[in-house]
Amino acid sequence: MTIDAVLWDVDDTLFDYTGSDRAGALRHIEAEGLLGAYADAECALGRWRECMEVAFARFLAGEVGFLEHRRERARSFLGKPLSDDEADAWFGRYVALYEAAWTLFPDSVQALEALAPLARQGVLSNSSVANQDRKLRALGIRDHFEVVLCADEVGYAKPAAAAFRAACDALVLAPERVVYVGDKLDVDAIGARDAGLGAVWVDRTGERGEVPDGVTRIGGLAELPALVRGLIGFGASSTFG
Repeated sequence: MTIDAVLWDVDDTLFDYTGSDRAGALRHIEAEGLLGAYADAECALGRWRECMEVAFARFLAGEVGFLEHRRERARSFLGKPLSDDEADAWFGRYVALYEAAWTLFPDSVQALEALAPLARQGVLSNSSVANQDRKLRALGIRDHFEVVLCADEVGYAKPAAAAFRAACDALVLAPERVVYVGDKLDVDAIGARDAGLGAVWVDRTGERGEVPDGVTRIGGLAELPALVRGLIGFGASSTFG
């Protein structure tokens, strides 16, 4: 397989979303005087994640916009009605703390730079364009990407094949000339494979077990440039363990 472009997921692939969100959310819950309502910090963070997952699923389904999904998260976590302005202000205080914790994974920049002479690069994310473009600029990596496509503007969310194909169309490349790199096996890797792209699953947890046909698993981004150079074929059942 000849690869002309690499499409990236952002959150928990290049950007440590889980770590940044955890740090920001805990600081926000403490600052708002809400931690005492929970048995411990892990219970509070568990409730935070639950509210996020429910509201974000509605955003991905097209039921609410990105801003409204944030308002729903605030109302759900607090368990009380809020005006739009109140919800925006409350969630905005979290965003400030979350953004203060933003960080890339240690292997992200090196991988992006190593791939630069080998392949074109772009982003396909299930977030919003405004949110991800701003994040990529703040993290200093926006210039690596020719295109930044997100579910809110594409009109489809991963794992829908139409989302991946829209990104390939933006690059003016056939799917088989593009590889997608993401941290979620089902949404990212299997979705990309089923849309006809090369599929790389970044498994930073070191899970063991069977990897689906047509998916290559890597333990970190340092392994990716060798794959693109063709030293290891896409579709191998696993590259470790």
